[in-house]
Amino acid sequence: MTQILIAGAVALAVSILLTPVLIKVFSRQGFGQEIRVEGPQWHQTKRGTPSMGGVAIIAALWAGYWGTHLAGLVNGGVGPSASGMLVLGLATALGAVGFLDDFIKIRKQRNLGLTKTAKSVGQFTAAVLFGILALQFRNTNGDSPASDKLSYVRDIDAVSLGSVAFVVFCWLVVAAWSNAVNFTDGLDGLAAGSMAMVLGSYVLVTFWQYRNACAGGADGGGNSSSGCYHVRDPLDLALIAVAAGGACLGFLWWNAAPAKIFMGDTGSLALGGLVAGLSITTRTELLMVVIGALFVAEMVSVVIQIAFFRTTGRRVFRMAPFHHHFELAGWAETTVIIRFWLLTAISCALGLSLFYSEFLAAGG
Repeated sequence: MTQILIAGAVALAVSILLTPVLIKVFSRQGFGQEIRVEGPQWHQTKRGTPSMGGVAIIAALWAGYWGTHLAGLVNGGVGPSASGMLVLGLATALGAVGFLDDFIKIRKQRNLGLTKTAKSVGQFTAAVLFGILALQFRNTNGDSPASDKLSYVRDIDAVSLGSVAFVVFCWLVVAAWSNAVNFTDGLDGLAAGSMAMVLGSYVLVTFWQYRNACAGGADGGGNSSSGCYHVRDPLDLALIAVAAGGACLGFLWWNAAPAKIFMGDTGSLALGGLVAGLSITTRTELLMVVIGALFVAEMVSVVIQIAFFRTTGRRVFRMAPFHHHFELAGWAETTVIIRFWLLTAISCALGLSLFYSEFLAAGG
């Protein structure tokens, strides 16, 4: 538990202290955000606000994770795990793709950075490498960071994908979550605040899996009950989740309305990749749909808008993603943000309830 607290505290401190430094540097360099012309007109006042704040989130994530492990190694800790490094690597790789996207937007002073093809290639490459490596690195109990089975709260034995299909599945999951978080990042603090709650939920999920691991649990001897979890490195994944959550909270201090900096694609793609990796390595891919329901709804609103417009020539929403629909309907930006935060809190509570209910039903 101490390790988790240290990781969160270090990440929070780094994020909240580094972000204002980036604000000054990016402002001096003219790294300002371009705003969609077709968006709500009052958003044009945000033009020029520093972007690429996701750099602070990624730096804080690394600092929280590695700072904790360095302290642990001094006290005889076991060091980073395969699961932790893979999830951290996935988030960082997607953050690099987002950074390139943001940099091109800034240099060319437009709202479009990388082409869709280039961005998709970046997501595909990161996801495929993650998927291939996640099936390796088996520990002494035979558990790898991921399994080739579909999962809800644990593996569904009846749905085995096989290695090749699993890698394809990883690509779909990573692409879906990174794009979903990217779509949600359109209002001041909406993505950062919502993601902090989702990651907080995953701190509880991973720590519970650690306490009830089938092997090598909290007491080192494992758990033989039918409700135990076959997750390779749950405690290390808890460190990743709490470090990322702390990073989001520290960034939110400066990103809350009126935002002094935006996370940009650097942050949104990295965070999307992070939760995708966590869902796969904790065997909770379907549960993540409930916990991250707001991000799912934002992405679905875009898909519905495009599909309906292409088939009928009409729009379902005034503008997609649908947080802009409510703005154009007359809601104040802060009203949309707070109500969406409340919806995220409800979905997180529901997801955690389903997680614990399954544990009880499994005989935990």
